[in-house]
Amino acid sequence: MKMQKVIAYGALITAMLVVGNAHPASAQTRVVNVYSARHYGALEKVFAEFTRETGIQVRLSSGSSQALLERLRADGKQTPADVFLVIDAGTLQIAAQEGLLQPIRSQVLETVIPAELRDPQGRWFALTQRMRTIVYNPRRVKPEEVQDYADLANPKWRGRLCLRPATHIYTIALTSYLIANRGEREAERIVRGWVANRPQYIDSDSRILETIAAGKCDVAITNHYYLGNQLRRDPNFPVALAWANQKGSGVQVNVTGAGVTAGALNRDDAVKLLEWLATRGQDPGDAGLPGGNSEYPANPSQRPPAILERFGTFKADYAAIARYGELQAQSIKLLERARYR
Repeated sequence: MKMQKVIAYGALITAMLVVGNAHPASAQTRVVNVYSARHYGALEKVFAEFTRETGIQVRLSSGSSQALLERLRADGKQTPADVFLVIDAGTLQIAAQEGLLQPIRSQVLETVIPAELRDPQGRWFALTQRMRTIVYNPRRVKPEEVQDYADLANPKWRGRLCLRPATHIYTIALTSYLIANRGEREAERIVRGWVANRPQYIDSDSRILETIAAGKCDVAITNHYYLGNQLRRDPNFPVALAWANQKGSGVQVNVTGAGVTAGALNRDDAVKLLEWLATRGQDPGDAGLPGGNSEYPANPSQRPPAILERFGTFKADYAAIARYGELQAQSIKLLERARYR
């Protein structure tokens, strides 16, 4: 796929889930413990494949990115986690800055993951990329009306806009992107414009798409892969995608990425898991990592799912990613001031 420098939750579940053909762990069992903000199901399938190939079991503990960060902080040096896998670059950056992730040197990861998608000190690496962009009802909206995030602040969308709530990391990261691109004053003007349009706040990108398809909302902002997944199931699903900010720096990019925790007891096998994920082959119908779930792989040599060809080429903003962590607290305050719910 050709692109310009481009492409080329909920409450914490404390129980550990063993993935693979697992027997009770013994002193000889090789295990990697993963704190994961990815959903169960498809991820289990991927980790079971890793177990079959390597003999290393994977134990998952699930929660939102924010909840897992708090848990990692509370664990301190006694954390049972070897790998911290979350769905936000800013959260990875904060964990790294707080000393919760350790630097690793891996020729494999440094070779296959572009510099803009990994920490310069090797404390985290992206595995997949997602773009948070504009989706709309093509029967009621013309694509030229929704070319930029700021377009959704136009009063014409009052009562016609759907958004994810302020507490979700997707909203926080998007706000950080706006601040990085346009400054805090302009970012706040845009967000206040959204709020003035009395949006429906729906805490599920999938349900946002369903709401548009049902004619109860006309425009929204979602991650691209939710529409990709819908189109896999129904090629005629009545929602269209517009790549935002193509006349500017490009659409917002975020990642699913991972790092090795500072207290990892199984460090070498944790690194092996990250290397395996970053280089594994890919079935375009697979919903696991990387490149599955209609996401773009961070490794440019891995093939994106075929459904993404429907979205065409686009420009993406990689420069803003490096600032998501430092801007996270500022973004939360901006959302509160704007009374974004």
